[in-house]
Amino acid sequence: MKNRLILMRHAKSDWTKKHCTDFERPLTARGQKAAIQMGKWLKQQPFHLDRIICSPAVRTRQTGQLVLKELGIPYSQIIWESAIYEASLDALIAIINHHRLNTQTLLIIAHNPGLEQLLCHLSKDPPPINESGKILTAAAIAILDYDHNPITTDPCQAHLSYLIRPKELRSTSH
Repeated sequence: MKNRLILMRHAKSDWTKKHCTDFERPLTARGQKAAIQMGKWLKQQPFHLDRIICSPAVRTRQTGQLVLKELGIPYSQIIWESAIYEASLDALIAIINHHRLNTQTLLIIAHNPGLEQLLCHLSKDPPPINESGKILTAAAIAILDYDHNPITTDPCQAHLSYLIRPKELRSTSH
């Protein structure tokens, strides 16, 4: 069985809510649809999530809950990790190292720029950048494969097998 690390950026959040702190920003309707769409895509993949770690910020919490609903996984399976909110590369590495043992497939739902930095750090392959210069757009999923090796945070040890963005799924579903 392959070992995998799945990185997911939260779906599109609502910047019009002036009374909200950054932590409290909810998803937009478009963000909710994208999270559901990405959950459906994950459900079609041939692996089972062993561990799900998520930032407790409202937008990541909502993203995680919508994805897990599509996967038929109870919300109680989510590990809410407060250190993920605004985490640096080093903080994300520490979180993965804490949770990776005895885990074949680990999903992390978090924020940029730390998530993009983590992807670039771990991947042997340079991740493709979209037309706006971003790697992980809102609700994007990157799947890093370690083959039969354990998940590690050492640089350039994982193969980037998928980088899926909601916009790309919409364009293939028409």
